[in-house]
Amino acid sequence: MGFFEKIGLKKKETLDQGVEKSRSGILNKLGKALAGKDTVDDETLDDLEEILITSDVGVKTTLEIIKRIEKRVAKDKFVSQSELQTMLREEIVALLQENPSEKPAEFDADFPSTPHIVLVVGVNGVGKTTTIGKLSHMYKSAGKNVLLGAADTFRAAAVDQLKIWSERADVPIIEQGQNADPAAVAFDTASAAKARGADIALIDTAGRLHNKKALMDELSKIKRVMSKVIEDAPHEVILVLDASTGQNAMQQAKAFTEAVDITGLALTKLDGTAKGGIVIGISNELNVPVKYIGLGEKIEDLQVFDKVAFVNALFGE
Repeated sequence: MGFFEKIGLKKKETLDQGVEKSRSGILNKLGKALAGKDTVDDETLDDLEEILITSDVGVKTTLEIIKRIEKRVAKDKFVSQSELQTMLREEIVALLQENPSEKPAEFDADFPSTPHIVLVVGVNGVGKTTTIGKLSHMYKSAGKNVLLGAADTFRAAAVDQLKIWSERADVPIIEQGQNADPAAVAFDTASAAKARGADIALIDTAGRLHNKKALMDELSKIKRVMSKVIEDAPHEVILVLDASTGQNAMQQAKAFTEAVDITGLALTKLDGTAKGGIVIGISNELNVPVKYIGLGEKIEDLQVFDKVAFVNALFGE
């Protein structure tokens, strides 16, 4: 087995393990719904609808999936559990691939221009700072020159937490401590990234959404001061969501996308929840691509989101 094949196998194992709670819950429910049946009838479809909704796929996305399944079983009602699983996987993948999104970017891909500035947003407790730390490790491992910016100066532990991650990932950090002006930190980070020839700068921002106007005002100020250094900064705004909160994550995503120009999503804590279906719902219902998924606590437990691989892992190949 070649080096890249080993890496691919390791990523698949991490993904399979990361969604194990969600997968076992879905497959157990499917098994009960189909026990003793050799046809897919209205009752089975009702059960399947309930399974998807209780797995946090979401009502809108679930109804679209059920409509697709109905068309297929109308032709042949004699469907085994394994055939229904295959059908589910195929229809969910088809649904997700119909939605336009960016092609998944690998960490070693070239940026259109450098330094590439990324703002990371999200409410407290979702794993925002941890995700930045893991991203910095992934980019550095791919040969990128990485810089961190600690612009979440509102929360007492945020700067210290990011400093710990900068040490773990062995990447430099720009920080001014708690209560500093976030825009000033962002300005210094952009300036340092340009002066040092960094490939990418990842900037942590305050994790609060007490009202949309305050959030927009703060991020607008950050963007405005950074544009004085790098005209088109930031190039990405990544929203971090906690997958274990299920539909609450969907509501957060909708609130942030209404307030801020989000370019991508990162869903964390998938390994600790049975609500992995939320990734499917968010991928289908929002016009913002899921870019990364967090599958554990280790520094390498972050992956670029692959729709097909995720659906296969969630529903069992």
